[in-house]
Amino acid sequence: MTGREDQKENDLFFTCSLIEYIARKTKNKRNDVADALGKTFISKIYDLADVYHSDNIETVSEYFIEKAGIPEGNFDNVAAARYAVPSHWDIGKIYKRLILGIAREKGLPIIDALFEAYHSFVTDKISDYNSSFYYDAPQNILNAYLYGVIE
Repeated sequence: MTGREDQKENDLFFTCSLIEYIARKTKNKRNDVADALGKTFISKIYDLADVYHSDNIETVSEYFIEKAGIPEGNFDNVAAARYAVPSHWDIGKIYKRLILGIAREKGLPIIDALFEAYHSFVTDKISDYNSSFYYDAPQNILNAYLYGVIE
């Protein structure tokens, strides 16, 4: 372990933040970006996150948008926000915690847990910046995923 958290957890944080950044840039839903990148590109990002993290996120996002052929969408939750918009880093941290919880609870590899997270109903809730769900306690977000309800 280097720094305050495990290196692979930090790699997951970067991977999720990049997915968020690409989604905002291309105006796509997060699950659509995960699908467009696919397990091959997401695994590459996760495995090489320490390298990509030292580059400009704009450059890295452009590379993967082009390589994966991610089209311009029409989902703009940033423009729809009536309040302060969390950064792509903030949302990356939320997904990192959710994915780690899913992997732990379901015994899944990280990449499989990532796809579970991005294809669950909580993704739409996290992406709704007009609600308070995205800044709820990490355990509450995980419980919403696990039990299929928001309390």
